[in-house]
Amino acid sequence: MDIVVCVKRVPLTEEVDLVIDEQKKGIKKDQLAFVLNDWDNYAIEEAILIKERHGGTVTAVTVGNEDDEEVLRRCLAMGADRAVRVEAGDMSRFDSYGITKILCRVVKEQPYDLIFTGVLANDDYHGMVGMMMAEELGINHANMVIGIEVEDGKLQTTSELEGGLGEVSIVQLPALLAIQTGINEPRYVSILGIRKAAKKELKVIDLSELGMTDEELAPRALIDEVYLPPETEGAQILSGDPAAIATEVVEILTKKGVME
Repeated sequence: MDIVVCVKRVPLTEEVDLVIDEQKKGIKKDQLAFVLNDWDNYAIEEAILIKERHGGTVTAVTVGNEDDEEVLRRCLAMGADRAVRVEAGDMSRFDSYGITKILCRVVKEQPYDLIFTGVLANDDYHGMVGMMMAEELGINHANMVIGIEVEDGKLQTTSELEGGLGEVSIVQLPALLAIQTGINEPRYVSILGIRKAAKKELKVIDLSELGMTDEELAPRALIDEVYLPPETEGAQILSGDPAAIATEVVEILTKKGVME
């Protein structure tokens, strides 16, 4: 079972005061720490678990600069066999569509039965790349996957739905699965493990080698402006008799145009 896992290095933004950049197209990231995207961490772990049970290989792929090799080294330390990085220069010029195109071009050159992506990325929360890759490659897919069983050349997948529901599907290979958090417990990676992973293959491909045109990679969605939400007044606390509070709530909602 040969599995390709698409991963991404994302900034840690929890408990940090975010600052909008000068172009108002994103946030300043130069002072932020970066980690492997949370959903991708579960995806690489699931790929390695399947390899351990059924044999095969795991290849981690990312699009980014040299600093992004950090997350590939982590994937190798977890148990991936190979890693591929596409050097694409200025990443701000690509939207999810462009990244999808690049990943598909690289994945086509890799042996695979399965492709894993995370459901989302912590930095943009678009949740597009996995499903667009499946469409571009013309293969079967399942989203929000929280369970995988391999049986006779096909998969039984469990996907998370709204309201606590789950959906079980039979998916023929080759296929792409977008992995949801909670599907497993990602293993701990030691510093020693990362040092040992330095001996494993990490291939770098320049974007120019893929033979893709600017038109192919042109963004389909442009960010007009990024801004912090405006500060608002604090909550209004109502106290007293419940009947009087109910009347006051109705009056407030009516004045604000919520009720007539």
